[in-house]
Amino acid sequence: MALKFIFTRGPSLETRLMLCLILSGLLMVADHRGQAFGLRTFLTVAAYPVQWLAAAPVRLGDWAGEWLTIHRELVAENRRLHRQVAELKRRTLKYEALRKENDRLRAFLDKSFKLGEQMLVAELVAVDLVPYEHRVLINKGSHLGVHVGQPVLSVDGVVGQVVRVTPISAEVLLITDPSHAIPVQVNRNGLRAIALGTGDINRLALPNLPNNVDVRPGDLLVTSGLGGVFPQGYPVGVVTEVASQPDKHFAQIQARPLAALDRIREVLITWTHDGSQPFLPGDADSRPAASHDS
Repeated sequence: MALKFIFTRGPSLETRLMLCLILSGLLMVADHRGQAFGLRTFLTVAAYPVQWLAAAPVRLGDWAGEWLTIHRELVAENRRLHRQVAELKRRTLKYEALRKENDRLRAFLDKSFKLGEQMLVAELVAVDLVPYEHRVLINKGSHLGVHVGQPVLSVDGVVGQVVRVTPISAEVLLITDPSHAIPVQVNRNGLRAIALGTGDINRLALPNLPNNVDVRPGDLLVTSGLGGVFPQGYPVGVVTEVASQPDKHFAQIQARPLAALDRIREVLITWTHDGSQPFLPGDADSRPAASHDS
């Protein structure tokens, strides 16, 4: 109790107030006369940490709000850029596909002029999945003049021939089908032969040629024009193997088709000069009018 009494003993409140007023008056007079500049500076420096801490929550709130605003804007911008990149990729793929298709169609057009025959471009719509049967379905039919037995080509070589026709489609038998045969000749020396399908999409066979036949690997096989189905001189394949068989008296000769039969998307349907010409929708006005008897 004595210790508490010592610490609580001091000037009265009135005395303290009077001392504060006198001290305040003296400071005001000294400041007015410019004599308290050092004290003002000291007190300002001493009070700065307190002011900084007092304003820290406001600054922190402003910084957090600005950061959240920038973050939302960046997220929105990132999403927009992602959408733009995806759209540009889609357009690039579309343009690339159109460019390749345009290149293929230009190649078809060039081949058409070289052959000097009327042709019709058709697209593959289905492939026969039966083993050892190489047939495809194209999207042109009898309403455009397509008929059975018509030759079908690509920009690289012979594809096959039409074996079945409907008004809106046609079935094509590929040259590699086991039931297909095409008259060919060796471009180097004019030797004639028959190229048979083997059931292998990448292989043709040239049977019944003697062991001493003048055929070499790398020889180009072209259509001979015999039979009047395929145009003469159109590429068919390249000889890949020539093997003698003394016990059979005939050589084993194989060739690779030049047409990419497992990758083609468009084909050329041809009309020979002696055959019927295709009817194109744009030629409707030029067709002869049908006579009607009364």
